[in-house]
Amino acid sequence: MTIGVPKETFPGENRVALVPADIPALKKAGLEVVVESGAGRSAGYPDASYEQKGARIAVERSDVFASADVIVQIRGFCANPVHGKADLDLFRDRQVLVGFMKPCSNVLYVKTVSERKVVTFAMELIPRISRAQGMDTLSSMMTVAGYKAALLAADTLPRMFPMFITAGGTITPARVLVIGAGVSGLQAIATAKRLGAVVRAYDIRPAVKEQVESLGARFVELELETVDAETRAGYAREMGTDFYEKQRRLLKKVVGESDAVITTAVIPGKKAPVLITEEMVQAMPYGSVIVDVAAESGGNCELTEPGKTRVIHGVTIVGATNLASAIPYHASQLYSRNITSFLCNLVRDGNLVFDMEDQIVRETMVTRDGEFMDKRIKEVLDQP
Repeated sequence: MTIGVPKETFPGENRVALVPADIPALKKAGLEVVVESGAGRSAGYPDASYEQKGARIAVERSDVFASADVIVQIRGFCANPVHGKADLDLFRDRQVLVGFMKPCSNVLYVKTVSERKVVTFAMELIPRISRAQGMDTLSSMMTVAGYKAALLAADTLPRMFPMFITAGGTITPARVLVIGAGVSGLQAIATAKRLGAVVRAYDIRPAVKEQVESLGARFVELELETVDAETRAGYAREMGTDFYEKQRRLLKKVVGESDAVITTAVIPGKKAPVLITEEMVQAMPYGSVIVDVAAESGGNCELTEPGKTRVIHGVTIVGATNLASAIPYHASQLYSRNITSFLCNLVRDGNLVFDMEDQIVRETMVTRDGEFMDKRIKEVLDQP
């Protein structure tokens, strides 16, 4: 049984799905590894480091696909349909593809790969259960994204984050607001706090107040009705239009008092909710900053343009996408550990076993033998 690691083709993607340090664990499980030459170079892992751990380096991409029973990627074809199109002809019947797939928002591409009878697993669908914590790629990547978002805010803001008392006078600390206290939000809070800012945070889930305060930030409480804002899987739930409108009205004052706002509210498979309007941006101090971590999903600020940085009403709005790729060495390390744990869960005596009684296997499998295994995909296909 061979694991194949092709080089990522998505523009700006610097991560690699498997790092050398995890190869021994796979070999111990009876698996061999073949890596496309240069696959880890952008992340800081040269070919020689893979060879030292027992992997074979393939010069041709086609060799990786021809040799491997399982292909592991950061962005599988469904999440990279344009630049990954050339890989379609390289897949074989019943070959396994593991990686981020964005299945609910890229259903037509899921259908395309299904017709090739490829068995696909979407890592963003890993259930949030204790046994799967070591496989939770979303949490791993959001940790990196939250850290990077705080650094971007500090670098973009034309003032320092910490307070300084100098002979020339006292410099007051920057006021940072983090909207969304999920994994990325909590990491943004912790990083901004370490940089010396005065940090506040808001989330529609009152239960996260304790986590926010444990990091030294103040939790912002709005006069909103108590709602069940979390799915059974532990992800944020989409709320109604009236709820978001009232939330925006109440948030306006808090946003207007902030020098930097970091927004992190995302809903898996859905467009990110708009939490900051143009009117709210106008209320912010001149020179302030918004870093929209949800830019790739449409953005939490209505003025966000994914992939671009804009200055509107004197406020810099950073719509950076794929933030985890900006710190590829450690992002790859975390992702690789998740992937390795996932693969070891699938393997029995050196062979892949699809145990559909296993919640992890059942909930992450998207296609198999030309059929859609995920009920959410079926529901989207049934819609006009």
